[in-house]
Amino acid sequence: MQKEVLVKTILNKAKKRDAWFLDDYRVNLYSSCSFNCLYCYIRGSKYGTNLENNLSIKINALELLDKQLSLRAKKGQYGFIVMSSATDPYLHIEKKYEHTREALKIIAKHKFPVHMITKSPLIERDFDLLHYINKNAHVPFDLKEKLKGVIISFSFSTLNDKVAEIFEPGAPRPKERLVGLKNAISEKFHSGVSMMPLLPFISDTKEHLDLLFSTFRSSGAKYMMPSTITLFGNEKADSKTLVLNAIRKHFPELENKYLNYFRYSNELPEFYRKAFYIKMKEMSATYGIKDRII
Repeated sequence: MQKEVLVKTILNKAKKRDAWFLDDYRVNLYSSCSFNCLYCYIRGSKYGTNLENNLSIKINALELLDKQLSLRAKKGQYGFIVMSSATDPYLHIEKKYEHTREALKIIAKHKFPVHMITKSPLIERDFDLLHYINKNAHVPFDLKEKLKGVIISFSFSTLNDKVAEIFEPGAPRPKERLVGLKNAISEKFHSGVSMMPLLPFISDTKEHLDLLFSTFRSSGAKYMMPSTITLFGNEKADSKTLVLNAIRKHFPELENKYLNYFRYSNELPEFYRKAFYIKMKEMSATYGIKDRII
């Protein structure tokens, strides 16, 4: 039976709007994540090595969301709500529980804009609600001329299904996400790609970057947001341990490179990150795709 938890709040106000995702608020209706990505920043002893085993539903989330959005709306404190920042809004159990769909009904009622970040084409089920929000939401004044009420970002770390199966074992495969992205674009939503993170020497090679950029450009993506990987911890359930184990097993020729980069740090070396973002700027210019939502 699925775990159920009670929470004290569900609408988390950002101290400052994020430059990448434009979130004024964040909502996570589930705790932990069945997509079980090895590199996920929420990993650690709290959830264990298999995130799905500790997946839970915040059963009072919808009631809280209605109350909190009502209060914010009365004060005119409209802003983009990101769903979701610490899990995916379209986990497998969403098909049964429809927590995200019900939350979107509440968001639509109070006329808040949303940014949906997902690895799942299940989002297509809710295009009807997202169309309503896109048309009727109160977009913050400084974004009104640039955006409507809905942003949809599909998350990719690779376009290779076999690589994704290693590092994102529970998530829909990239080819499925690509169909979802194309359908969101055909529905005229402001849609693009979050490439967070790209995998060093695997999906950030020149060959794979050309594949990523050419594929998403031909799909009509409005933006592609690239980022390097950050890995935390040395315990068995931590992202650094899990990713290094996967590299050792599936890409042994890369093990020394990863060990050298991450043995004493959570981040890639500064020279690598600097070169990466210079390269991403060049790729964005070459392919004519923005590296930010706006």
